[in-house]
Amino acid sequence: MSASWMIDELAHAGPEHLDAGFVAGYDRKQGDPGHDADLDVLRSAGVLTPQATVVDLGTGTGRFARAVAPHCARVVAVDVSPVMLEHCRAAAAAEGLAGIELVRAGFLGYEHTGAPADVVFSRNALHHLPDFWKGQALARVAQVLRPGGVLRLHDLVYDVDPAQAPGVLDRWLVGAGTDPDRGYTAEDLALHVRTEFSTYRWLLDAMLAATGFEVLDVRVHQQFYAAYTCRRL
Repeated sequence: MSASWMIDELAHAGPEHLDAGFVAGYDRKQGDPGHDADLDVLRSAGVLTPQATVVDLGTGTGRFARAVAPHCARVVAVDVSPVMLEHCRAAAAAEGLAGIELVRAGFLGYEHTGAPADVVFSRNALHHLPDFWKGQALARVAQVLRPGGVLRLHDLVYDVDPAQAPGVLDRWLVGAGTDPDRGYTAEDLALHVRTEFSTYRWLLDAMLAATGFEVLDVRVHQQFYAAYTCRRL
């Protein structure tokens, strides 16, 4: 892509991703991601095999990359933050996982090498990009995947009509947690709405279709958190 109009993905991810203290507490704040369920979904889709190549885009601390590594041939953990990647490297080493490849890049800068991926996984990363760039990111994901490969995507997505959004957002904040070290508070959620780029589900569905994906399944929790399973056509 042309450097003259490319955005800085690290700047969009936020300065906290370069803060070692924030990264050290990141997993505790995120809670249990339930990656056993992700592995089951990918096995059911026929793409997670001992020969598979898996790319984890926006790996963060590498929890999914580490969970999937024993079940496939190749794992590439990609993140814009060197602090996140160092955490992933150290955690993988402590768990005896020597084969995870670490790449410092984002959705827009990652250059895949070798055979096309069977799986691309992404959790809580796409919302850092404005909608134009989400479309570019999904188009690049499609280029990384082989035909028939699967994108497993988790992210904050607004499954509401625009007119409903204010009332639904207010109810969402009322139900937020109170301990900022072990979850997301109302202040955290309000900051996300103001400064991040989570989009409407109907827009994301259209972007996926436009970039060559068939949505096999989507589950939305409380109108805000979506888990997509998409096949690359």
